[in-house]
Amino acid sequence: MRAFGHSLGWAAVLALAASAAGCRCGQKATEPARPPPPGAESAERPAGAKAGIKVPLPPGWSAAMATDGSLQAGPPGQPVLRVDVRRGEGEKRPASEALMASVREQFAQFEISLDQEEDEENLALLRLTIAPKLADGGVGMHAPVMLGAKRVGDDLFLCASLPGAETEEVRLATEACREIQIQGSAR
Repeated sequence: MRAFGHSLGWAAVLALAASAAGCRCGQKATEPARPPPPGAESAERPAGAKAGIKVPLPPGWSAAMATDGSLQAGPPGQPVLRVDVRRGEGEKRPASEALMASVREQFAQFEISLDQEEDEENLALLRLTIAPKLADGGVGMHAPVMLGAKRVGDDLFLCASLPGAETEEVRLATEACREIQIQGSAR
């Protein structure tokens, strides 16, 4: 089932952008949106958000550039992964603890369960299950969320799952974020 509170997923994207990019809250990326590169729709080839970027996708997934310049990928008709690039901001990659602290601060109205946390030299990833706290003391529908920040060279890649993603799709999105690289370079 893909039903899911719309604010839940978008809030996850905003939390990632705020914490991972030095809290440039409310500021839009200055780079204009571009059409998808040749072959981006093919799951057999890596998706490239910008020239030289390689985001390996699971079989059956496709990718396209959104109007805001982000790369969005997922199964046909259902993007579940968003990737934003911050050129020259690789040194700002937050630690997983900083991502989690930001999530807890920004989502005080949600029940948050940490399912997976990774913090490596150039990668911070969180997989969470979140649910809105209800007025009667209960919690609403649970939803899986992934937030990640990966440094590749001088650049910072911000990853987040999108609203409606199922648990397995979030796991696959996590793997895609982990494997982002510049074409022709090692991870």
